[in-house]
Amino acid sequence: MTAEIAMADIREWRGQPVVDEKDHRIGTLESVYVETASDRPFFATVTVGTLRPRLVFVPLDGAVVGPGYLRVAFPKALVKQAPSIGVDDVLPAEEEPAVFAHYELAYATGAGGERRLARR
Repeated sequence: MTAEIAMADIREWRGQPVVDEKDHRIGTLESVYVETASDRPFFATVTVGTLRPRLVFVPLDGAVVGPGYLRVAFPKALVKQAPSIGVDDVLPAEEEPAVFAHYELAYATGAGGERRLARR
């Protein structure tokens, strides 16, 4: 049984498997990036790769949780091709537009030019 995500609790799922819409394992949930204007969880970073692990970004829109996993609404191949950062890195502001573009999501900075995403 799956349930809609209670967004306030998503950080508690760190370390859980992340699967795509067909239950193909993508990787492990590492962290959550929120929209700075609303503090609403917007993207997750997923640890992928074993020899050279990296973090890829995947939107949380349409994601659901089940027993011991987070299912995202995007195919594994698309997620694995997403912009990535090192496992100890934070997304630089200038790379935010590429993350949104990869998933064909509109991107705009705040009214004062502030960045759109923040790691929580």
